[in-house]
Amino acid sequence: MVAAKKTKTHESINNRLALVMESGKYTLGYKTVVKSLRSSKGKLIIIANNCPPLRKSEIEYYAMLCKVGVHHYNGS
Repeated sequence: MVAAKKTKTHESINNRLALVMESGKYTLGYKTVVKSLRSSKGKLIIIANNCPPLRKSEIEYYAMLCKVGVHHYNGS
């Protein structure tokens, strides 16, 4: 029962990511994410599971300072 719910939420996140990609309002990459956080333009940061720990902690720190949400994505 729990596995079905986990799959459903995973599909929901993937569908929302696809919608964002279609809208064109996103940035990819470490440098552009840090620039957008420093200028307070970001609303949500999605970190993939293959992100190095040092970069992940730095992005989380900048996001905390800017009061931006962080989501840890299980895919790459």
